[in-house]
Amino acid sequence: MAIIEIPPKAGRILRILQENGYEAYVVGGCVRDSLLGRRPEDWDITTSASPAQVKRLFAHTADTGIQHGTVTVLDDHEGFEVTTYRIDGDYEDGRHPKQVTFTASLIEDLKRRDFTINAMAYSPESGLVDEFGGMKDLKERMIRCVGRPEERFGEDALRMLRAVRFAAQLGFELADGVKGSIHELADNLRMVSAERIQAELVKLVVSPRPHWLRLAYECGITAVILPEFDRIMMQRQNNPHHAYSTGEHTLVAMQNIPADKVLRLTMLFHDMGKPEVFETDEAGIDHFHGHAAHSEILAGKILRRLKFDNETTRQVCTLVGFHSRYPKLSAYDVRLCAYEIGGRELFDRFLLVKRADILAQHPDVIGQKLDYLKEVEHIWQDVKAHEDCLSLGELAVSGSDLIAEGRKPGPRIGELLQALLMEVLQYPERNTKEYLLAMSREM
Repeated sequence: MAIIEIPPKAGRILRILQENGYEAYVVGGCVRDSLLGRRPEDWDITTSASPAQVKRLFAHTADTGIQHGTVTVLDDHEGFEVTTYRIDGDYEDGRHPKQVTFTASLIEDLKRRDFTINAMAYSPESGLVDEFGGMKDLKERMIRCVGRPEERFGEDALRMLRAVRFAAQLGFELADGVKGSIHELADNLRMVSAERIQAELVKLVVSPRPHWLRLAYECGITAVILPEFDRIMMQRQNNPHHAYSTGEHTLVAMQNIPADKVLRLTMLFHDMGKPEVFETDEAGIDHFHGHAAHSEILAGKILRRLKFDNETTRQVCTLVGFHSRYPKLSAYDVRLCAYEIGGRELFDRFLLVKRADILAQHPDVIGQKLDYLKEVEHIWQDVKAHEDCLSLGELAVSGSDLIAEGRKPGPRIGELLQALLMEVLQYPERNTKEYLLAMSREM
């Protein structure tokens, strides 16, 4: 018999509900992850108590989804979603049931859930409730719908992308019928909001298997939510630097960079612009001149379409635009590149992007390019160790200092500071107030 260790706060909520005559179980993802030996992020609870009854039992609650039976119980600022057993009515918008009906049956509640591995409940008293074979599918490493896949995907189209995301996170396969149903119904993803698509896409790309985005492509999902990816999957690269198509190169590059949202998205988008600039020379060699700039523009459009926040968009677009830059092996050029890209943190990320990009190229060129990159990294470590100036904010003088010297406020101040910064980037030892003020007087 499976035993799940429930954290004290969630256990207290179960106990209070049960002591007052109601059924209560932890349910869904927390049960699945516990059985897999993973640490659950959230502990959701399902109960026979109505929302009003839940609110009467707990001093601090919030109506986070009261229309669908969900009340969040707050315990020392930590929230636990408590949802009444329910049966969903017809779905009319590809996401929400038209109405919900509360029920006294746990099994009826579990029946409405998406996948068998998410349709298990547990309480210390009753043990594991697994009506639909979730434990068996965990052992067989299988993503299987509760009931007919077309019904589950018809209720909420996002479940199709969730199926692929769970497969990528867990290393599971899609069960027979699931992949075919997704391919048949993928177009319904057009009804799903950009914000929900974004959340699932990010979970997929930061998963241990970001290259399983290929599965979303094979199922017809990316044709709807990210058609630009389908274009690069079909883009050849007959070039000595490459061994894969653009799309396959992208998938390999995503595997070779840390599971960070900005970094993985950068690798996803870094070559998106290649189909726009594709050309073949007389020798039959393919070229993609200017693809980084085109990819940066395209990345910005896609990130805004998917409603990403401004800071993520800024960083990803900057890294995409710089990814094909090769600084010269000099401290000055490395400092200049770091300044242009936006400072220390982004340059650290730029080096990771360069490494991932190189590792996804042709084996004949990887060694030489990695040797180059190691030299750049060595120079960069020296620049950081000496805390060389890389921005206007790190200059030893400011606009106020120049005005105090008698300069008139205005655009000329900014031009002077920029000129002083260029001097310091080349000669970091000159970043002293005395030297820069003297230089500004000469200028």
